[in-house]
Amino acid sequence: MESHVAVTVLLLCVIGTSTGSGQTCVPTENENPWIFVKEMQTGCWTSFIGKDNKEVHIINLIFTPQDDKMFSINVTRPMNLILTSADTTFSAYYLNKDASIYVSKNSSFNFHGQQSHNIHKEEMPSDDEELVKWATQRFGGVTSFTTIQNLKQLHVTETGTKAGSHECVLGNEDTSEKRFLTVETVASVPFKSCFPTLPNSSEDLHVINIPESSNIRNVSLHMEVVEKTSLLLRGPQGTLWTIMNLKHSKLFSNNEILLDHMRHRIPPMFSLNSDVAEIVQKKALEYFKSASLTSYTEITAEGSTIALTLQKRAINTVSDAVLKTSPTVTTNGPHLMPLNMQLYNSPDFRSPLDPNAKVQSNRRIYAEITGRTLGDIVLTIKVMQCFLRSKGSCPVVKELPFMTETCSSSSCVNSTRLSFSLDQLQELTSTAWDLECSVKICYSEKCGDGGRVKRYLEVTQPCLQPPPTECFDFGLPGVLGIAFGGFLIGVLLIGALWFIKIKTGYPTGLDMSSTVGCPCSGTKRQPVSTNPSPSENSSANASIGSTQSTPTSSMA
Repeated sequence: MESHVAVTVLLLCVIGTSTGSGQTCVPTENENPWIFVKEMQTGCWTSFIGKDNKEVHIINLIFTPQDDKMFSINVTRPMNLILTSADTTFSAYYLNKDASIYVSKNSSFNFHGQQSHNIHKEEMPSDDEELVKWATQRFGGVTSFTTIQNLKQLHVTETGTKAGSHECVLGNEDTSEKRFLTVETVASVPFKSCFPTLPNSSEDLHVINIPESSNIRNVSLHMEVVEKTSLLLRGPQGTLWTIMNLKHSKLFSNNEILLDHMRHRIPPMFSLNSDVAEIVQKKALEYFKSASLTSYTEITAEGSTIALTLQKRAINTVSDAVLKTSPTVTTNGPHLMPLNMQLYNSPDFRSPLDPNAKVQSNRRIYAEITGRTLGDIVLTIKVMQCFLRSKGSCPVVKELPFMTETCSSSSCVNSTRLSFSLDQLQELTSTAWDLECSVKICYSEKCGDGGRVKRYLEVTQPCLQPPPTECFDFGLPGVLGIAFGGFLIGVLLIGALWFIKIKTGYPTGLDMSSTVGCPCSGTKRQPVSTNPSPSENSSANASIGSTQSTPTSSMA
């Protein structure tokens, strides 16, 4: 199954031998709908507010030769605003009097629309770091330092502080993150691009070329594409390409590449000092053995750092109208490599478990987690932790201990094998679970976050078997024996009854008025006495006892 989660490196390390004769194109000043360019500038942002309850902002202005060096400033709050530039002459329209503006004595800045008593010229250094130190000594600190190229309009309308440190440490930043500044500029990152063919192939091929005359030396490239993509990255010697969120991509560069997720550096793969568009394009076609390019982009900038975003294919045709439309930038989540988890019934990993199968909680299951990579770089998958999450109305999370299973075959490249026991689920009522494992992706001894891999699992309780009952198997001899035994018992019972009858005897009739004698006696039946009863002859009462004791005397 697919996972939300890790990074894969798809690198080709052997240069193709065939010569490509594919289609090339001539770049013009068109925007590339696939590649979004953002120049990173030097700056900082702090929480500092001076003792006079004013913020201190430094604006470092960069102008290209063709720019007219004129801009306007709109400040709605009291502050100390320091303007600095390598160009000593420029003009500004200052529309407010709430801020105090500081410029260098060596500059010839012209301000329009503002009284001169709010404009202060002082001795200040031109170096960025030294200027921050000067402002810190002068005002107690710096709220922000912002570099802007070819400024046209600057609006400061909100509180400019940021929670955190008071100390201004300069670094590369994205100016658009400073919400308190509204900046309008002329296109600060000039670039050219072209598109030889329509995007009709299953795998895109993009070429990014930084001319030798450019100041760019650090490029961060964020991959938002999910389709298979090939990239040729060319820049001046010393350029570093930092790749973030790399997915199903093949890379080829004459510069060093840094894989951001695992901090691993890949050395240059070829040498190409020429920055001529046609030569660079033919190199890409030759290496990737392709008939055409998807796009070619040539980037120049005054700053040393830029950020690129390779976006998803957003168009089906390339037209002049589309090329003039600026792309929308979105931010993806963490870099993830496609991972798959397959369950098995046995430790030989030969019997895959059907996704709809139910597993009894007294069984041990086996899992193999694999990643999809190509090329000569071998990545290993390290499982850190596994959990079971119930899918019922009352969620339950159980940590699932696992054992790593050894595997020495070549089929275990870019994979790892585990086994689990589900005994702890026998006392739970839930049957539907998500088996989820967090992993790390490792190259050599360096590891980076690989995300998570998840698999649905349905668990059932084992059936409780009743104690076995002994069953007798009767054959024909057994049946005949039982029948004969029953017959014999019946004959014996009848014989016993007949014997009892003979020995005891029974009267042929019973006289209800006679005195019951002893019918079981073996003697001859005695006649009934005709003497009157004691109630009829009271004179005979004295002889009753003798008569009963000697019955034979009355028979004489």
